[in-house]
Amino acid sequence: MFHISDSKDIKQGKVTDVYFDRTVRILKEKNLDKRVVAEVRAHHLPPGYEWAVLSGVDEILYLLEGLRVEVQCMPEGTIFHSFEPVLNIEGSYSEFAKYETPLLGLLCQASGVATRAARCKKASAGKPIYHFGARRMHPGITPMIDRASFIGGCDGVAVGRSAQMLKEEPVGTIPHALVLLVGDTIKAARLFHEVIEPKVRRVALIDTLGDEKFEALRVAEDLGDDLFAIRLDTPPSRRGDFLELLKEVRWELDLRGFRKVKLFISGGMDEEKIRLLAPMADAFGVGTWISNAPVVDFSLDIVEIEGKPFSKRGKFSGRKQVWRCSSCFSTQILPVDRTPGKCSCGGDFAHLLEPVIERGKLIKSLPSPQEIRKYVLEQLEKVQI
Repeated sequence: MFHISDSKDIKQGKVTDVYFDRTVRILKEKNLDKRVVAEVRAHHLPPGYEWAVLSGVDEILYLLEGLRVEVQCMPEGTIFHSFEPVLNIEGSYSEFAKYETPLLGLLCQASGVATRAARCKKASAGKPIYHFGARRMHPGITPMIDRASFIGGCDGVAVGRSAQMLKEEPVGTIPHALVLLVGDTIKAARLFHEVIEPKVRRVALIDTLGDEKFEALRVAEDLGDDLFAIRLDTPPSRRGDFLELLKEVRWELDLRGFRKVKLFISGGMDEEKIRLLAPMADAFGVGTWISNAPVVDFSLDIVEIEGKPFSKRGKFSGRKQVWRCSSCFSTQILPVDRTPGKCSCGGDFAHLLEPVIERGKLIKSLPSPQEIRKYVLEQLEKVQI
C-alpha cells in the first residue's frame, strides 16, 4: 500500500495531532467548550520573501464545509504579506479543533508551491514556465502540487492526471531515454513526429549525444517548419557559460533562417537562473525549485472568546479585516469594526476577507484554476521580487 491518507480520514478529522483530540475530550467532559474566533496568518514568510500567494483554499473549504462554523477567507490566489490574516473561523472550539492540523498542512504547502511558481513567472519576464517537478515529490500529492504551480503562474504541467484535473493539456517534450534507445537525436525527433499526434508541438531534445549547436542545426534542417522548439537540458558539468551557449545556438539558427525555432531551457532551473537566461530563452521547464518550495509557515490562533478579544502572548487579539488599495497595492490590518478611509495615494481600499461558509454551508462558487491564475498574474504586475 502507499503511505497516503484516505480522503475520508482527512475529512473526518482523523489526521490530526493527538493533543487536539485530548483537548476536545477535556472541554466536553468538563463542559468548558466556548465559542471562539480563530485566525490563520503567517508571522513570517520564507527568507527573502516580501509576499506570498494563497493557495489550497478549495481544499480548506471542502474540509470545513458541513461543520457548524462561519468562515471568512481571502480569495484563492491573493498575494498577501506576513501578519495579514488570510482566514477566520468562528464557532465552538470543539467543532473545528481537530481540523487545525490538516487545515494548516493544506494551506502551508500549496501556498509555498504557488509562491515559488509566481516568483519564477515574475523572474521570466512573462515567458512561459512549465512545471516538471512531479518526480521530486510523493505521487500521492502530485495533483495538488501541479494545481498550486499552475495557479501561481506556471503555463502548464507535465503529468497527465494533473492536467486532466486542471482541464488543460499536459506539456512535455522528449526524454533522454528515447534518444539513447534510438541512438540518434534526429531519429528520435523524427520518430516523435511520425507517431505523436500533430496537435503536440515538436520540441527536440538536443543535448543527449552531441554538441548543442550542431545538434540544433541538424534537427532544424531535418524537420524544417515542423520543428517548434529545441530543448537544452545540458548537464551542469558541460554547461560552462550557459547564457553564451544559448546566444551561440540562437545565432546559428537565425543565420540559417530558423528564426521561428524557440529555445526551451530546463535542468536545475531556479529564479536566479531564469532571470539570467530570460533574455535568450523562450520558455523554461522548472522542477525541484517549485515542487520542493519552502512552506508558508501559517499558524492558527484564537483571537476572540465568547465575543471578547482574547489571545495568547505575541498575538494581536480581536477580529480583523485586511484592506488593500486597488491603486498602489498597499494594505492595512484593522479591527473588524473600523474602515481605512482613503489611501494616501488617493486610491480606494477594498476588504480581502470575505464570507465563504455560513452555518456550515458554502455560500460562494469557487473560481476555476484558470480564473485564479489570471488573478495571480494581474497582481504580479504590482509586486517585486
